Amino acid sequence: MCGIVGLFLKDRALEPQLGGLLAGMLEVMTDRGPDSAGFAVYSDGAAGIAKLTLRGGDGEAIGAALAGALAIQVDVRTKDSHAVLSVPSAQEDAVRAWLAEAHPEVAVTGAGKRIELYKEVGLPKDVAGRFGLAGMSGSHGIGHTRMATESAVTTAGAHPFSTGPDQCLVHNGSLSNHASLRRTLVREGIRVETENDSEVAAAYLTWKMREGATLTEALEAGLEDLDGFFTFVVGTENGFAVMRDPISCKPAVMAETDAYVAFASEYRALAGLPGIAEAQVFEPEPARAYVWERH
Repeated sequence: MCGIVGLFLKDRALEPQLGGLLAGMLEVMTDRGPDSAGFAVYSDGAAGIAKLTLRGGDGEAIGAALAGALAIQVDVRTKDSHAVLSVPSAQEDAVRAWLAEAHPEVAVTGAGKRIELYKEVGLPKDVAGRFGLAGMSGSHGIGHTRMATESAVTTAGAHPFSTGPDQCLVHNGSLSNHASLRRTLVREGIRVETENDSEVAAAYLTWKMREGATLTEALEAGLEDLDGFFTFVVGTENGFAVMRDPISCKPAVMAETDAYVAFASEYRALAGLPGIAEAQVFEPEPARAYVWERH
């Protein structure tokens, strides 16, 4: 089942409203996924700073210990069960290595210059409320409401999944070759931490782009390499993308105005957006990559 949403703002004047609009879209998708929910928001970044979103542990204590261990500046913002650590970009690998050794119980849900990624078990409205989504601003964001039909209801299994800097993915559908593809990705040095097929899809795009493909090219390559059915919504540092498999059995609808591009599993999640009555509303075509970017 599952519900996926995405919002990419062309009009910068709307950025303070991003979180509130995305929260409303997520809540409408509750009956498609009441087990867990998550979202990624792309907010302003700072030169030379990497943001790491951590799930689990005491963020303030971890930040203080990290600053002392590596002799670096660490800023911490705690949001419920997650914390966002801002660290020097040049030290990100060292930070990750320290976290893996000192706090193996802590998961890094997302990392990059702009991304913050939060997810938890619970109703979408409650998850959005716990992390204060309605008060967040940014240029774009994606979200997911999960109905776990093939695996346990856990936070680790919730979407979005992030496997590369400022890159994340939400997925409605099912892949049949994810186990063999996971083994290939691990051999290529791509980090895959759960058994969820959606994380494999995210990691596949990370791999392709690491090898030099554009986001569009990576998505198009997936049409050949990913077996199953899928609708993907992808976020990157500067962009937003949608791709459906050639059969496109999962519902999807998009709306575009001069101010934004929006995606949802069902139109009712778009109905509350400003200017929706004048929007171009359409169903994304099968096997076509739709990509919007800011430069």
